Amino acid sequence: MAASTATIDPRPTVFGDRLIVTGSFTAGDTGVLAVDLSSQFASIDMAFANFTGSLAPLSITDTGGAGDVQDVFLNPHCSVNGTTLNIASGLAAHPLIAGTFLAIGRRS
Repeated sequence: MAASTATIDPRPTVFGDRLIVTGSFTAGDTGVLAVDLSSQFASIDMAFANFTGSLAPLSITDTGGAGDVQDVFLNPHCSVNGTTLNIASGLAAHPLIAGTFLAIGRRS
């Protein structure tokens, strides 16, 4: 599978010295998608990501007993490193599902 890519929406929202930037990302491999927002932000205060479309559950088996299977739904993992968003699937070795992101911070 190909690497994920991100698209930043062309019209951010500004209020005072704060900025809200939204965007989307494509489905991709199991790596982390780094979204560089340094041209928009001096610092990021908060960011989150959501998957789009319907999610298929992942079945996790408890190895301590027979028949102990739990279906779980995972949200994307989104972390901030300076002015870069790092988005991953939320489970190691699981491919990233397409989605959207939002970041709020101090504009540059």
